[in-house]
Amino acid sequence: MTGDPFWHPDRHADRRPFLTARRTVKRALEDWFEDEGFTQVECSALQTSPGNETHLQAFKTDYRDDTGAQKPLYLHTSPEFSCKKLLSAGETQIVDFARVYRNGEVSPLHSPEFTMIEWYRAGASLENVIKDTVELCRTAAKTMRTKVFEWKGRVCDPFIPVELLSLSDAFLVFAHIDLELVLDDRDLFADFAIEAGIGISKDASWSDIFSAVLVSKIEPKLGNGQLTVLYRYPICEAALARACEDDPRFADRFELYACGIELANGFHELTDPEEQRARFEDDMALKEKLYGERYPLDEDFLKALETMPDASGVALGFERIAMLAAKAPSVHHMIWTPFEA
Repeated sequence: MTGDPFWHPDRHADRRPFLTARRTVKRALEDWFEDEGFTQVECSALQTSPGNETHLQAFKTDYRDDTGAQKPLYLHTSPEFSCKKLLSAGETQIVDFARVYRNGEVSPLHSPEFTMIEWYRAGASLENVIKDTVELCRTAAKTMRTKVFEWKGRVCDPFIPVELLSLSDAFLVFAHIDLELVLDDRDLFADFAIEAGIGISKDASWSDIFSAVLVSKIEPKLGNGQLTVLYRYPICEAALARACEDDPRFADRFELYACGIELANGFHELTDPEEQRARFEDDMALKEKLYGERYPLDEDFLKALETMPDASGVALGFERIAMLAAKAPSVHHMIWTPFEA
């Protein structure tokens, strides 16, 4: 961030309309969850594990007990583990407007500290929570009397029918790559990506190639004109989602886009603790190879999965949806005291 600090009166005056819009949108979304019968919870930010996805970078700290003994803890990157423990405890519809923390992420769409709306419905399908997500986008827009979302020349009408697009179709249409053909062939995938004009390093993993294609060729084309739901992800790109019943190579995961911006990420949740442990171990082994560190597993979370009910859940970036609804220039305009390095 450059220029005057956020507390400078002139800059604050420019930002204040967006900040008051933040509260208006937040109140409307809280009311929506209340009307749907959700219980609003507040999960602890300090956790044994911040999450076990390969590329997420967490903030680490140390807890000292009254004897002076130290134990490493982390600020959570998502309230997911805690929310799922609450499902195991007997909750059935919960939502957390959670403050979450991700290291190394600063851009007009990223802040190292931000608000994530995360909600779960026990006994619900992925289609149920996709419907929730679309309704939340429409609620935010109606609250701010916004007819269309706009971002860097892109326009999205959240009120018209949603585009549903599988990952396989998206790769074929926008990158001319047959995703199913390369699911088990990293080298062929790399060849196709290079042919599509994407620079791929020799040591890039399959996941690296997937991300490069997604970011450069596909995401900018999503959510233009209408909301886009991208669904049916490769299983290796859905660490906490269960496999599709008709094809275990893919997972019941979706993301929702507007104006090329990812707004939400949802799963039909994996509840098999052995399968979840295996995925975490694989992801942490790759993390150690790439970044020289690994995060501990939350054994209490894995134990809770043994009794967790079937459920679907979603994480939605609150500042992003508020930004679009208020027509703000960045997520930092929606944060009262934004991070300024």
